[in-house]
Amino acid sequence: MWNSKVLALSAAVLYISSAVNAQNTTTTTTANAPPPQTSPAWLSSVKPLTGNVQAYPSNSSSVPTGPLSNITFDISGYPEGWKTPDTNSTEVQAAYNSIDWSLVPSSTVHKANADGSVSVTGYDASDPDCWWSASLCVKSKNPVIPPDAYACPKAGDWGLTYDDGPLTADGGEWAEPNLYDFLAQHNQKAGLFYIGSNVIAAPAAAQRALADGHTICVHTWSHPAMTTVSNEGVVAELYWTLKAIKEVTGVTSKCWRPPYGDVDDRVRAIAWQMGLTTVLWDEDTNDWNMPGDGGGNLSPDTVDGYFEGWINARKNGTDNQTGHIILQHELNNATVSMAEKWLPQVQAAFRVVPWNQCYNVSQPYWETNFVYPTDNGTTTVPVASSASVAPKTSSVAATPAASAGTKGAADASSAASRITSSNVAAVAFGLAAAALAL
Repeated sequence: MWNSKVLALSAAVLYISSAVNAQNTTTTTTANAPPPQTSPAWLSSVKPLTGNVQAYPSNSSSVPTGPLSNITFDISGYPEGWKTPDTNSTEVQAAYNSIDWSLVPSSTVHKANADGSVSVTGYDASDPDCWWSASLCVKSKNPVIPPDAYACPKAGDWGLTYDDGPLTADGGEWAEPNLYDFLAQHNQKAGLFYIGSNVIAAPAAAQRALADGHTICVHTWSHPAMTTVSNEGVVAELYWTLKAIKEVTGVTSKCWRPPYGDVDDRVRAIAWQMGLTTVLWDEDTNDWNMPGDGGGNLSPDTVDGYFEGWINARKNGTDNQTGHIILQHELNNATVSMAEKWLPQVQAAFRVVPWNQCYNVSQPYWETNFVYPTDNGTTTVPVASSASVAPKTSSVAATPAASAGTKGAADASSAASRITSSNVAAVAFGLAAAALAL
């Protein structure tokens, strides 16, 4: 069973690396292949700020640290921060009209609970939409939608990712560049999944992240559960974040992560046609739920226990099948201090890399002048597989501490974080089905 999962994961790595690294080429679309991706034409008129780097850093000595520069950035053309963006703007409509909606499944738009979590009540247990919130599904049921990136294929690899950044000035001493300087001091790169509202509020931090060699990806404008959002709303959430990242840093991201992990084949198909590959995770720190600004009430000792368990499993040889993509946050004092506490110990036990490196994605932006390190030649030879469910997540039972659309919202990351009596059956069915398929 585990060998099949490794092979399936390697197949996904090969597929994603080939698709994401591909640039604008003439491609014939078939009924059983995803539509070709091209650089978003609706961002072509965006003029980036000056002062950005134009390539991946050549060596560690070229990575900047210390106080951020002062940047004047006009936010008047953007939606209000952390609020649901309007779908009727001409910019959003241009992006909307560029999508071939015949290739987007007509999946149900789901309902959000008052706390921002998603209700799976009444959802078909056969999981026709590959809805991660209900089943942890990571391989689309629709052949025209690519699989998600969710775990590094090589045992011993730790895919380092942080959501909800950049941490703005109201984070006090923990605001950026606190974490970025710490990563630089430890010669460490990471995947950063940015909230568009934060990018325009902390443009110098986003520019620093690019200069430091981190991989910048999209995490929406206002942090909603995306399967609860209309097609127009999905486009708006992604559009404004893509625009903010490009105007501030000069790069057009080709990767995104859904808040709460909430994605299905409808949302995946929209994101793919907007030039984005879906990136999830297989291990969750639940750090967002620790006491802190906008956090919850999870004891930091519990999060410490997760790190201890992962490190011990790697050291004693029980974690020897695949690598991982880990979910962490640059959300507040609690998450940043936890990240800095554990990184040196994680580095001693794992090979720590950004998610895109273990997936052999050398060009995570549509701009071809940025070329990132990869691990080409180190992955298992891929074979076809019906595996469709991520292997595991942390198992803390909790719900999001803040409602979607507020700055305090953070990823209620694992499906276990949302398991109630109404969705236990769906999750169990999905996991059992995957096991039988293998």
